Amino acid sequence: QVRMVESGGGSVQPGGSLRLSCAASGSIFGSNVMGWYRQAPGKLRELVATFTRIGSTYYADSVKGRFIISRDNAKNTVYLQMNSLKPEDTAVYCCNCVPPIFEWGQGALVTVSA
Repeated sequence: QVRMVESGGGSVQPGGSLRLSCAASGSIFGSNVMGWYRQAPGKLRELVATFTRIGSTYYADSVKGRFIISRDNAKNTVYLQMNSLKPEDTAVYCCNCVPPIFEWGQGALVTVSA
């Protein structure tokens, strides 16, 4: 069972940037679509960005133009570059394939506040 380990979270002020990494314990090369999800306090988990094996990307409207997803199949790692962060981006960020079939990691907590 592939398990995900997220890192790179932290606290930043509005307008700041963070880069999240997600390392898989096994190969993700066979996974057609990898994605970053987030769950804010009191809200359901939502999908914010996806990256296919051939390089196609999808972004939720709430993060479009600010977040960039990428993947390195050789390193079994997925990244999320987050720029121009807003308080409403505060959440625990997790990665998984789409739809999610791997074991969820603990996630990376991102807190955006002045």
